[in-house]
Amino acid sequence: MTSTSSPPRTIRIASRKSQLALVQTYWVRDQLQQQFPDHTFEVEMMSTQGDKILDVALSKIGDKGLFTKELEVGLLNKTADFAVHSLKDLPTRLPEGLMLGCVTERVDPADALVVAQQHKDKQLETLPPGTVVGTSSLRRLAQLRYHFPHLEFKDIRGNLNTRLAKLDNGEYDAIILAVAGLERLGMGDRIHQVIPAEISLHAVGQGALGIECREGDTEILSILQAISHPPTTARALAERAFLRELEGGCQVPIGVNTEITGQNLTLTGMVASLDGQRLIKDEVTGPASDAEQLGINLAHQLKEQGAQEILAEIFAQIER
Repeated sequence: MTSTSSPPRTIRIASRKSQLALVQTYWVRDQLQQQFPDHTFEVEMMSTQGDKILDVALSKIGDKGLFTKELEVGLLNKTADFAVHSLKDLPTRLPEGLMLGCVTERVDPADALVVAQQHKDKQLETLPPGTVVGTSSLRRLAQLRYHFPHLEFKDIRGNLNTRLAKLDNGEYDAIILAVAGLERLGMGDRIHQVIPAEISLHAVGQGALGIECREGDTEILSILQAISHPPTTARALAERAFLRELEGGCQVPIGVNTEITGQNLTLTGMVASLDGQRLIKDEVTGPASDAEQLGINLAHQLKEQGAQEILAEIFAQIER
């Protein structure tokens, strides 16, 4: 507890400048302000490399901290006390001196199909051959090519509003976005179809917020526990361990799904080739308390089935 002789310090929260990032950060700020009314929480907005480079595919510019590095610099030089990230953007290996302080309760992690007006009567499985579908995610691309090889896929960049505008002005027939992002921005009415996990396993951490802070900052860590969600944390640790063990980044076709039943956690994982010709999928179940080990175990299972070779080919293609 803070003594009465020294007022609580002002806590600075680092955030990207995008509309979605700010909605998420203000939600965290408001939750904490309710819990700690005697503290002052201020939001520090920063632009990241991923926000600035919008004319190149994400996979081509690398993804090691693409949407997080500038925020992490702010943490390390103490201009911010913690940073709010979409957990799916946070690399599984963090810079020395930083840690994942908490994970918030996950909202729906599924992918969503958003369609142009002329396809309102269609579902993903009934879109006609040659339909142009926009996605910037290699994970979505590989899985959809595997299930729907007759569709045409085209890269799309920009924030949610920009992508929706490109759909509405006819550049695309349909686009794939995260359910969570649309709902957080009050655009849930644009969701035409929630894509089932059988077709598209979601990104590691999708739907949850990851809050990054300095190691050893006991005051901040104690404050963050107020919004920590243990079941989501267990799911996130399993997913992130799986991704880390496969040495895959955010822009590699690796998908997951996690469920907790009682004390057990079931993790499903997938690795696919970019052309959608090969897709390896398996699952493990075990105590949720062993979440990270479950992720490691599943990664080894997929490696035994050929995942390493697929990923090596993808890295070679991306680097060309």
